[in-house]
Amino acid sequence: MTTDSVERRATFRDVFAVGEFRALWLSQVLSVAGDRLALVALTLLVYQRTRSPLLTATAYAAGFVPWVVGGLAFSGLADRLPRRAVMVACDVIRAALVTAMALPWVPLLAMVVLLFAVTSFAPPFEAARAAIFPDILPGDRYVLGTAVVQTTYRSGMVLGYAAGGTAVAVIGARPALGLDAATFAVSALLVRYKVRHRPAAAGQQPTRSPSAEIVRGIRLVFADQRLRTLMLLGWLVAFYAVPEGVAAPYAHRLGGGAAAVGLILAAAAFGGVLAAPAFSRLTGPAHRLRLMGPFAVGACATLLFCLAQPGLAASLVIFAVSGAFGVYQIAANAAFVAAVPRERRGQAFGVANAGLIVGQGVAFMLAGAAAEAISPAVVIAIAGGVGTLAAAVLTVTWRRVRAPAPGAAAT
Repeated sequence: MTTDSVERRATFRDVFAVGEFRALWLSQVLSVAGDRLALVALTLLVYQRTRSPLLTATAYAAGFVPWVVGGLAFSGLADRLPRRAVMVACDVIRAALVTAMALPWVPLLAMVVLLFAVTSFAPPFEAARAAIFPDILPGDRYVLGTAVVQTTYRSGMVLGYAAGGTAVAVIGARPALGLDAATFAVSALLVRYKVRHRPAAAGQQPTRSPSAEIVRGIRLVFADQRLRTLMLLGWLVAFYAVPEGVAAPYAHRLGGGAAAVGLILAAAAFGGVLAAPAFSRLTGPAHRLRLMGPFAVGACATLLFCLAQPGLAASLVIFAVSGAFGVYQIAANAAFVAAVPRERRGQAFGVANAGLIVGQGVAFMLAGAAAEAISPAVVIAIAGGVGTLAAAVLTVTWRRVRAPAPGAAAT
């Protein structure tokens, strides 16, 4: 019997039997839901005060821009320092900063600046969490664990976005931010007391300047064609996530309020929640990799239906189907981690996450600017069309690379 056949028998029960995974999973549930609620609160505050799609998208993107520096320069901390310590420190700092955002006398501009600061601590946290998962869940259990993590992420987005609009309408934006601060505090406690301490993966290394770390990280992923292609497939999310960036003006065009904004933001995540378990459990490692390209194309191409100027219900279906195709990211993530040396996972994930988040931020700003002149529905369709072309090119490239399935790589 081959290792591949044994790995495929891994179940979700095997994944949740690991206590450390349960702790990280629960911390993610709390922090993701809180973050989405906070983004809804800030987005609505800006749009209600300015009525400008551009300013609203810019404020939304402010939470993404710090990944340019943080993701490239500081994610290496997750390799040079104990990963648990990195996660706890980032959570504690973010809890304090979001608490400051919730104070009633803090002006809107200062809130945007604080959001920028909060996000600066996200790259090293996410790099540490992503890098420690393969140690907690070896083999194909990592693929199932990734599916759980991504499903949880999408579920948290659904909960945070869908409930966020209603919560802001009922309790106000500032108290909603207070709830977000509490999620960071609880997450820090879970990681500190439920995740085992591990020494730094890279050991003692010479201290490098941030610019040197950036060059080193970029060289790591761009010099390898397989890593580069997998990373670019992940970055396609910038195109099919554009509905998030124009959710407020899109809902306004349809005559909807805060609740409609929350539903639009939640739709794609909801589609992913439904599709991820089936994609990860019912397909083998090699099949997942073959499906990556077609699914990436589908995630973007589905948005072309927005050219028909659909109503709210039809729009939610379109965004949900696009999100369902987005589960190809599970396979891309698993293949990526299988190809990166353990002692450099944090840095590799930092570069990948930086590009992914920054790409979304830029896409949101461009979409917001375009929505000042044309219908938000047309803006979404254009993003879907460009993304479809990019996905098709990457699909052809991936077939040439012919990377082995992550589960089959173990012997």
